[in-house]
Amino acid sequence: NIFLHIVDISNPKEIWEFAEKFRNEHKLNVLINNAGCMVNNRELTEDGLEKNFATNTLGTYIMTTALLPLLEKAADARVITVSSGGMLVQKLNISDLQSGNGPFDGTMVYAQNKRQQVVLTEQWAKAHRNIHFSVMHPGWADTPAVRSSMPDFYERMKNLLRTEAQGADTVLWLAVSAEAVKLPSGLFFQDRQPVPTHLPLASTHSPPADEEKLMEVLEEFSQKFKSISPG
Repeated sequence: NIFLHIVDISNPKEIWEFAEKFRNEHKLNVLINNAGCMVNNRELTEDGLEKNFATNTLGTYIMTTALLPLLEKAADARVITVSSGGMLVQKLNISDLQSGNGPFDGTMVYAQNKRQQVVLTEQWAKAHRNIHFSVMHPGWADTPAVRSSMPDFYERMKNLLRTEAQGADTVLWLAVSAEAVKLPSGLFFQDRQPVPTHLPLASTHSPPADEEKLMEVLEEFSQKFKSISPG
């Protein structure tokens, strides 16, 4: 059976409400964090959150942490987060999570969010040893999101883009393959292979204290919205 739940991942209260209902009605073996956006002009949600951050980072954080109790009960539980190779150009920046300082560049904000997702995955892998966490780059695929968010890139590269099925291949492999869980938790994948999270000679490494601070700040945001959700 397939059950469809429609949730606005940029709305923390909706995520908490969904997760509470889901926990009471279902089991969970695999969570794939695939929802995302690239908004090229700075927009705020109804909660006053920058939309890319709310969707790509905070939404991913709340959805995952809210469902961890179910995943902890499952055998062979897995969490896969769909990131992007664009994160390789970004160093974690915890001083401006909502991109309110300086000129707004939606592409770079998206890349920063995707770096944050890599850090989340690494931190979760350390904290939850009986769940297998992975983060991955699907390659550049011909999807509606690429067409609408990056029209110039799409026009230049459309004949070289992957199909949607090719983009989904590693996600599905990480979700169901027995081989995937033989590899350590917390790795970054492309084409079914673990790959480095930093380019050679790149200054994108962040101090452990910054990575821990990211988790603390997201938890503070998370609890703020949990406390005002109905029920």
